[in-house]
Amino acid sequence: MKVGLFIPCYMNELYPKASMATLELLEKQGLSVEYPLLQTCCGQPLSNSGCTKDMEVLAKKFVSLFKEYDYVVAPSGSCVGTVKFQYEQFLKDDKDYASLKNKIYEVCEFLHDIIKPDSFNSSFPYKVGLHNSCHAHRELGLGSPSERNIPYFNKIETLLKKVNGIELVSLTREDECCGFGGTFTINESAISAFMGKDRIKDHLNAGAEIITGADLSCLMHLDGLIRREGKPLRVMHVVEILNGENPHGTL
Repeated sequence: MKVGLFIPCYMNELYPKASMATLELLEKQGLSVEYPLLQTCCGQPLSNSGCTKDMEVLAKKFVSLFKEYDYVVAPSGSCVGTVKFQYEQFLKDDKDYASLKNKIYEVCEFLHDIIKPDSFNSSFPYKVGLHNSCHAHRELGLGSPSERNIPYFNKIETLLKKVNGIELVSLTREDECCGFGGTFTINESAISAFMGKDRIKDHLNAGAEIITGADLSCLMHLDGLIRREGKPLRVMHVVEILNGENPHGTL
């Protein structure tokens, strides 16, 4: 099995530790992982801003770089969602894209659905609150949305429970938006900040020491608010916890 690793552009620039943890975690599963050096942004910010012609260029480049892999894996629900659902408008008749959109996975989705590990042989003795980011939770189906009358499930939570010593805290609103939303946080900064503070308060009330999730874009937003207000919380991407990283000094 040959896996193409897709690292979102902002993670490549700002969060190299989480990016490397993704690679290490996949390699520990015995997978052959390659990182195409010519990869760029998936085009999500362009799509959100209405720059469709520019996004089409990136979409075609993405498919050309990753079409030969058995699976494509990324530590971002929103970026994977962009490839699976927003490229269709440009590439609906492209056979390579038709194949690619069915073999690209967010990393937790990939581990849960395809690899199915019994254990990660890692330890994380901390109280952790799981932030379920909107794209991963609802668009990719990593968890059961609270507004739907369906049996509860959460793929990220299932994976985290395989980590020794971890204590997952219970939130009052487990799948509420953090307020980031890409360009939304710029265009509606006051609302975005209020929503973020609300999510932080929920985690604090639950006794969390660490906030984790599948999208560092959401965690970046929350971390900025945490740091600004001096709250006793840290944020970590879920792959860092599954990989047994030490929270001290992260981000």
